[in-house]
Amino acid sequence: MRKIKRIIAALCMAATLLALPACSQTQDESASTLDLSTSTQISMVSEALVSQIVSIPEEELDGMIASQEQSRNYVLSEALTSWKNMIPDTGAFVEVQSATAELQDNEYVCDLVAQFEERLVDCQVYFDAESGEPTAISFAPRYTTGERMQRAGLNTLIGMGTVFIVLIFISLLIYCFKYINVLDAKMKKKEAPAESAPVSGPEELVEAEPEENLADDLELVAVITAAIAASEDVPADGLVVRSIKRAPKSRWK
Repeated sequence: MRKIKRIIAALCMAATLLALPACSQTQDESASTLDLSTSTQISMVSEALVSQIVSIPEEELDGMIASQEQSRNYVLSEALTSWKNMIPDTGAFVEVQSATAELQDNEYVCDLVAQFEERLVDCQVYFDAESGEPTAISFAPRYTTGERMQRAGLNTLIGMGTVFIVLIFISLLIYCFKYINVLDAKMKKKEAPAESAPVSGPEELVEAEPEENLADDLELVAVITAAIAASEDVPADGLVVRSIKRAPKSRWK
């Protein structure tokens, strides 16, 4: 809590110190390079702000961020959040190596280079040129070429892995379509009413034997004609045999 009060006090001091040169400096003068006094004041205030922020223990940052958001001090809450995200890559704070101030678009901008245990960090502090109040504080670690290549390779692997996983999933889904169609056909078959087919017993197909006409057998005709003539006591010449058929077989009892 003491450190957050120090930071707020530093912000108030920055607004007070920077308001004086802002009132005395004309628009034409502010468009050029800042005078030494103003540049020194901006650099000192910026260095004090950065030093106070980076000296806060990591375990206290979440509480301070929540407290500043409730107080609607979004400049400080965003600065604390930015620093919290950089802690794993930077290590402990060592010193501020350099600080340069300039005027850009009606804002004082102070660029600082801070040395940490792991690497250098570029810090930027923005002040309103009229009121002198800080408007933004940011941190950007400097990564080596090898670290950048490693991050780029890791991002590439993650992206390619994600694409291949999605393609494999789509292939499996397409492969399962045939089973889905079979299952759907079975479900429709179960839902459809069963059509009752007429049950019919086996029918024996009996081929009718062609009737044999025995009238062409002359000997048989002569015998039958003689038998009929003798039976009826009529002359055989008056009988004409037109057809002779075999009688169906029968069992005599």
